[in-house]
Amino acid sequence: GRVSAVERWREALAGWGIPEEILARAPESPWGFPRELMARRGRHSVELEPGTSTRRALEALPEGGSVLDVGVGGGGASLPLARRAGRIVGVDASEAMLEAFRDAAAELEVEVETVLGTWPEVAPSVEPADVVVCHHVLYNVPELEPFVRALDEHARRRVVIEITLHHPLAWMNDLWRRFHGLERPEGPTAEDAAAALRELGFPVRLETERRAPRTSGFERKEDAIALVRRRLCLTPDRDPEIAEALGDRLVHRDGRWSAGPTEQVLATLWWDVER
Repeated sequence: GRVSAVERWREALAGWGIPEEILARAPESPWGFPRELMARRGRHSVELEPGTSTRRALEALPEGGSVLDVGVGGGGASLPLARRAGRIVGVDASEAMLEAFRDAAAELEVEVETVLGTWPEVAPSVEPADVVVCHHVLYNVPELEPFVRALDEHARRRVVIEITLHHPLAWMNDLWRRFHGLERPEGPTAEDAAAALRELGFPVRLETERRAPRTSGFERKEDAIALVRRRLCLTPDRDPEIAEALGDRLVHRDGRWSAGPTEQVLATLWWDVER
């Protein structure tokens, strides 16, 4: 039979796993982000010109309303809503991320609550909110249906999901080829996510926009290189080679260093809840 869009999504994501023999040699975990970086991202997000995802969330958020942010990180999705929200609940599987979120939120006048745990496992203990936001999580979700149904069930008005149009690590594909001789997948894309969600019955709208990358970077160039090195499961002695391979993707902007694409296409997937 025909492979469903939901299964295609699951299979495409499976291709992003790192082969066991590379992981076994990795000196430290290739995943995750430093807490300071996420806290800074959260604080920084409040000063940015609101993008499509922020505007779509604000449209549906009543004055003093509630926001649920799933995979909150440093609060980049929800803190830009703080001027209208009365309350923000952040869910994250990492206590360090929840601390980063609380640190960033402390500077704003908004009530916040944090829930430690994995979505949708913790969903039953979380109250519904007017608007549910979920930024830059979906590429870590092979099982879309339970995850997204729980988002939808917790929204009184609207769900707003943001991801990059292409996999957020796709910009590193040439580096995997160069250092490991490994071909990485091209997909899935935000369009594939939208197709899978529509297949599940959600009336998804998809909007894209070009933005400067959301990273806020590091004070030291070495730290930006080190994050890429960790992602690639390499040892510190390879840093000069990594820097050379990055070329102009190693960027110094606003006094901070970051490595990555100089431009990103972001995708906003959103729908109004029909109950």
